[in-house]
Amino acid sequence: MEIINRKGDLTMFPGMGGMDPRRMKMMMKQMGIKQEDINATRVIFELENGKIIIENPTVSAIEMQGQKTYTVTGNAVEEKTIPEEDVKMVAEQAKVSEKNARKALEESDGDIAEAISKLQE
Repeated sequence: MEIINRKGDLTMFPGMGGMDPRRMKMMMKQMGIKQEDINATRVIFELENGKIIIENPTVSAIEMQGQKTYTVTGNAVEEKTIPEEDVKMVAEQAKVSEKNARKALEESDGDIAEAISKLQE
Protein backbone atom coordinates (compact mmCIF):
# COMPACT_ATOMS: atom_id res chain seq x y z
CA MET A 1 0.00 0.00 0.00
CA GLU A 2 1.36 3.42 -0.84
CA ILE A 3 1.14 6.32 1.54
CA ILE A 4 1.05 9.90 0.31
CA ASN A 5 1.56 12.64 2.87
CA ARG A 6 -0.11 16.09 2.80
CA LYS A 7 2.69 17.47 0.63
CA GLY A 8 2.03 14.75 -1.92
CA ASP A 9 5.27 12.92 -1.24
CA LEU A 10 5.15 9.18 -1.65
CA THR A 11 6.65 7.78 1.53
CA MET A 12 6.29 4.04 1.01
CA PHE A 13 5.68 1.65 -1.86
CA PRO A 14 4.45 -1.95 -1.55
CA GLY A 15 7.29 -4.35 -0.92
CA MET A 16 9.94 -1.63 -0.92
CA GLY A 17 9.83 -0.52 2.71
CA GLY A 18 10.46 3.10 3.62
CA MET A 19 12.04 4.76 0.60
CA ASP A 20 13.31 8.27 0.02
CA PRO A 21 10.36 10.29 -1.41
CA ARG A 22 12.56 11.96 -4.07
CA ARG A 23 13.85 8.60 -5.26
CA MET A 24 10.32 7.22 -5.33
CA LYS A 25 9.13 10.18 -7.43
CA MET A 26 11.95 9.57 -9.91
CA MET A 27 10.99 5.88 -10.15
CA MET A 28 7.34 6.77 -10.63
CA LYS A 29 8.27 9.23 -13.40
CA GLN A 30 10.35 6.54 -15.13
CA MET A 31 7.36 4.17 -15.02
CA GLY A 32 5.09 6.85 -16.51
CA ILE A 33 3.16 7.42 -13.29
CA LYS A 34 2.12 11.01 -12.59
CA GLN A 35 0.87 12.17 -9.20
CA GLU A 36 -0.74 15.53 -8.42
CA ASP A 37 -2.53 17.11 -5.48
CA ILE A 38 -5.92 18.62 -6.18
CA ASN A 39 -6.98 21.73 -4.27
CA ALA A 40 -10.50 20.72 -3.27
CA THR A 41 -12.65 22.29 -0.58
CA ARG A 42 -15.43 19.70 -0.69
CA VAL A 43 -16.01 16.28 -2.27
CA ILE A 44 -19.52 14.90 -2.78
CA PHE A 45 -20.32 11.30 -3.70
CA GLU A 46 -23.89 11.05 -4.96
CA LEU A 47 -25.39 7.72 -3.98
CA GLU A 48 -28.65 6.08 -4.96
CA ASN A 49 -30.37 7.20 -1.74
CA GLY A 50 -28.23 10.03 -0.45
CA LYS A 51 -24.81 11.63 -0.47
CA ILE A 52 -21.46 11.33 1.26
CA ILE A 53 -19.92 14.76 1.80
CA ILE A 54 -16.27 15.27 2.72
CA GLU A 55 -15.39 18.79 3.88
CA ASN A 56 -11.77 20.05 3.65
CA PRO A 57 -10.51 16.88 1.96
CA THR A 58 -7.02 15.90 0.89
CA VAL A 59 -7.31 14.79 -2.73
CA SER A 60 -4.59 13.23 -4.88
CA ALA A 61 -4.76 12.05 -8.47
CA ILE A 62 -2.41 9.38 -9.79
CA GLU A 63 -2.28 8.80 -13.55
CA MET A 64 -0.92 5.53 -14.84
CA GLN A 65 -1.33 4.06 -18.32
CA GLY A 66 -3.90 6.72 -19.25
CA GLN A 67 -6.15 6.12 -16.26
CA LYS A 68 -6.54 8.43 -13.29
CA THR A 69 -7.15 7.18 -9.78
CA TYR A 70 -8.32 9.61 -7.13
CA THR A 71 -7.61 9.24 -3.43
CA VAL A 72 -9.79 11.22 -1.04
CA THR A 73 -9.23 11.45 2.71
CA GLY A 74 -11.08 13.49 5.30
CA ASN A 75 -14.07 13.44 7.61
CA ALA A 76 -17.20 12.16 5.88
CA VAL A 77 -20.82 12.97 6.64
CA GLU A 78 -23.59 10.86 5.14
CA GLU A 79 -26.87 12.47 4.06
CA LYS A 80 -29.80 10.22 3.29
CA THR A 81 -32.45 11.29 0.80
CA ILE A 82 -36.08 10.33 1.28
CA PRO A 83 -37.67 9.52 -2.11
CA GLU A 84 -40.68 11.69 -3.01
CA GLU A 85 -42.77 8.57 -3.74
CA ASP A 86 -42.26 7.44 -0.13
CA VAL A 87 -43.29 10.85 1.21
CA LYS A 88 -46.49 10.84 -0.90
CA MET A 89 -47.35 7.26 0.09
CA VAL A 90 -46.93 7.98 3.81
CA ALA A 91 -48.93 11.23 3.52
CA GLU A 92 -51.80 9.41 1.75
CA GLN A 93 -51.81 6.39 4.08
CA ALA A 94 -51.62 8.43 7.29
CA LYS A 95 -53.80 11.26 5.94
CA VAL A 96 -51.27 13.97 6.84
CA SER A 97 -49.40 16.69 4.98
CA GLU A 98 -46.29 15.83 2.98
CA LYS A 99 -44.28 17.98 5.41
CA ASN A 100 -45.39 15.81 8.36
CA ALA A 101 -44.86 12.64 6.32
CA ARG A 102 -41.28 13.67 5.44
CA LYS A 103 -40.54 14.45 9.09
CA ALA A 104 -41.87 11.05 10.20
CA LEU A 105 -39.80 9.29 7.53
CA GLU A 106 -36.66 11.14 8.61
CA GLU A 107 -37.28 10.21 12.25
CA SER A 108 -37.83 6.56 11.31
CA ASP A 109 -34.72 6.48 9.09
CA GLY A 110 -36.81 5.98 5.93
CA ASP A 111 -38.90 3.08 7.31
CA ILE A 112 -42.32 3.60 5.67
CA ALA A 113 -44.29 1.29 7.97
CA GLU A 114 -42.79 2.85 11.09
CA ALA A 115 -43.47 6.38 9.80
CA ILE A 116 -47.14 5.59 9.09
CA SER A 117 -47.48 3.91 12.48
CA LYS A 118 -46.03 6.97 14.27
CA LEU A 119 -48.38 9.30 12.44
CA GLN A 120 -51.45 7.22 13.29
CA GLU A 121 -50.77 7.14 17.04
